[in-house]
Amino acid sequence: MAYADQGMSKGKVVALVVSIGIQALVGLALIFGLSLKDIKKIIEPIKTVNIKDTPPPPDTPPPPPPKDVEIPPFVPPPEVTVASDVPPPIQVQNTYVPPPTVYQPPAPPARVEAPPAPPSGPTQGAVSIGSSTTVSEDDYPPSSLRAEEQGRTVITVSINTQGRVDSCSVTTPSGFPKLDEKSCQIAQRRFRFKPALQNGTPVASSKVMPIKWQITGNK
Repeated sequence: MAYADQGMSKGKVVALVVSIGIQALVGLALIFGLSLKDIKKIIEPIKTVNIKDTPPPPDTPPPPPPKDVEIPPFVPPPEVTVASDVPPPIQVQNTYVPPPTVYQPPAPPARVEAPPAPPSGPTQGAVSIGSSTTVSEDDYPPSSLRAEEQGRTVITVSINTQGRVDSCSVTTPSGFPKLDEKSCQIAQRRFRFKPALQNGTPVASSKVMPIKWQITGNK
């Protein structure tokens, strides 16, 4: 009802506006000296039109709420076994049996034969030859002779299988280094021996020898 009243009021307003417009034109015509005939010519084409109010469209009902769509449970496809023409591989079982272990006793150790015994004979030490082991004033170092140095030097000599002295060392010094040094020099240069024998075979040996240094006039 409110919508219909609003439509009727709008038509009245239009009619009122047209009426006011006509009156205004008449007033203008009078003012500008227009004849009544001319005014009728202007007014005749104007016709009032009754505008019918268009009824509003009917209310559209709201759409229905969506229905819950049930999702069917997942069903896996059935397993399909495809027959194959290829035969399965043949499994060969390893039947290898290792041979039994035969115990072998260790070989006896090789017999080492003892070397033949050396020829038998007397065993003796080295023996000096002649008077070559003695010293005199001629063997004195000149400085030791002038200083009248005297004493006793004990030396140890190494004798080879030929009876010669290979090396010499002072065992007991005389107290005079030059006399001790000279003692070894004389032994290596002049002393000769019969080599020591071991079961009749010459062998190397060593010998301890005292050397007496004495000036003849001081006896």
